Amino acid sequence: MFAADEASRGLGIELLEQGEGTAVLRMTVTPAMVNGHGTAHGGYVFLLADSAFACACNSHGPVTVAAGADITFVAPAHQDDELVARAEERTRYGRSGLYDVTVRRGDEVIAEFRGRSRSIRSTRPEES
Repeated sequence: MFAADEASRGLGIELLEQGEGTAVLRMTVTPAMVNGHGTAHGGYVFLLADSAFACACNSHGPVTVAAGADITFVAPAHQDDELVARAEERTRYGRSGLYDVTVRRGDEVIAEFRGRSRSIRSTRPEES
């Protein structure tokens, strides 16, 4: 799935690890990602976390999409910061799932994201 994710790959996001219900992605904050306050725009931090969530929830096989997500920004990120998002499955029930993603700069937590997933019947995105 990540190989076809032009949005994430176009921003330089890299898939470092993927397992059953888990994924680790990395992104470097570029000058184009910095807002008027001189910090990383929250939308880019959300996108990184959402991409990790997508990789984790799609690791089981059926096409799975976001049913909802929210994020808490804990600390600002800045230009040239390397951010790492680690997604972990908390539970799956029926066709739904719950995933937590922590975004860090080194050991410092930048954001906490919670995603809710829903598997759809098809195993091919074009049939969704």
